[in-house]
Amino acid sequence: MKNYISSAFRLTVIMLVLVLLYLGFVYAGSQFLPTKGNTEIIEYKDQKFYANIGQKFASAKYFQGRPSAVDYNAAGSAGSNKGASNEEYLQTVQKRIDTLKMKNPEMRNIKVPVELVTASGSGLDPDISEEGALYQVKRIAKERNITEKELTALVGQQTEKPLLGLFGPSKVNVLKLNIALDEIKK
Repeated sequence: MKNYISSAFRLTVIMLVLVLLYLGFVYAGSQFLPTKGNTEIIEYKDQKFYANIGQKFASAKYFQGRPSAVDYNAAGSAGSNKGASNEEYLQTVQKRIDTLKMKNPEMRNIKVPVELVTASGSGLDPDISEEGALYQVKRIAKERNITEKELTALVGQQTEKPLLGLFGPSKVNVLKLNIALDEIKK
């Protein structure tokens, strides 16, 4: 019995050390990220917004982010858990495609960027691709009476390149893009 207790104790100590080393490694790695592993809080018009949580923009004058399976409720982060072979899911995506094409009639014959019609795993993804933002430029230019060239340049300015030029895709934070969009006409 004494051998079992001492073996269990040694294993516990070894696992504790490994877990602490892993946590230290993750923390040290996070310090190389732009936000150092912390959330980015943006204060705009006397309100606080979290840049790392998707926001709902209902107005046609704003860029739209990814759909959310949890209606952008950060307390209930979740995906839909339905796969690409699920008939109900396919109908939902098709409805989103139809709605998006109706809201952006000039883009009716252009392929819809996938992130504009599919929810992320968390339901709270704050980013879309540059293509997803550019897909919406014609509608917003028309709604706001801004040139498409000016909006395309704004999307380019707001596009975050991959970390160190290698890790991850280029992306556009929809909240930051919409705030920059509001700042254009001031």
